[in-house]
Amino acid sequence: MKPISPLSSKSPHSQTNLPTAAMIFAAGLGTRMRPFTDTTPKPLARVAGKALIDYALDDFATAGVATAIVNVHHLADQIEAHLAARTTPRIVISNERELLLDQGGGVKKVLPLFQGRPFFICNTDAFWNESGAENFRALASAWDSEKMDVALLLAPTKGSVGVDWDGDFELDSDGRVFQPAGPRRYVYSGVGVIKPELFAGVTEDVFKLAPFFFDAARRGRLFGVAARGLWLHVGTVSAIAEAERAIAA
Repeated sequence: MKPISPLSSKSPHSQTNLPTAAMIFAAGLGTRMRPFTDTTPKPLARVAGKALIDYALDDFATAGVATAIVNVHHLADQIEAHLAARTTPRIVISNERELLLDQGGGVKKVLPLFQGRPFFICNTDAFWNESGAENFRALASAWDSEKMDVALLLAPTKGSVGVDWDGDFELDSDGRVFQPAGPRRYVYSGVGVIKPELFAGVTEDVFKLAPFFFDAARRGRLFGVAARGLWLHVGTVSAIAEAERAIAA
């Protein structure tokens, strides 16, 4: 793996406490999309003629993020071939072919590449129709390393596409994330910013990322930013058509 190069001084993310790189989670098995994902990895599922992973990468490029680390496992050759021609953001492949590390383990494997700086995390099963880059910039601008360990982009439970549950989170008046009983106004969009220090001392190689969110919440250090625009979640094959109808409308 090549070291991550810093952004230019003209970049909106050139301040030392802002994220300059992203971790893109593309290694999963996509079990909810079977049998489609038996032959095609979920990040390459096309919605309105565009692969899911490209929605995220294009928005990161527009937002000024220089480097995206993409982990691969399931049908990894297809993802690598798809990304081979990209120049922005610069792609670094993290090879998990031999062992799927889950999201937490995937982060730990490439942690040195972030050079001690906070970084974006991003799932590949959802995207914004038009305002992704704007939302990424808003999250980066809201980031405050003094009081935050994790910050999440949140989409509205009502009005988003492909949300079939009662929401994930609420925000208090200071922007902290919490989970009350009953329906919640926001869902986790799959995009966040996280501190590398949270993984110090972790000895496991395979572990989940979500517990780090909940631990940060217990300590009052999990924050959220309400995103703008239409957010589309594509967790199943049938959701592809639903997303395409929403985009066409």
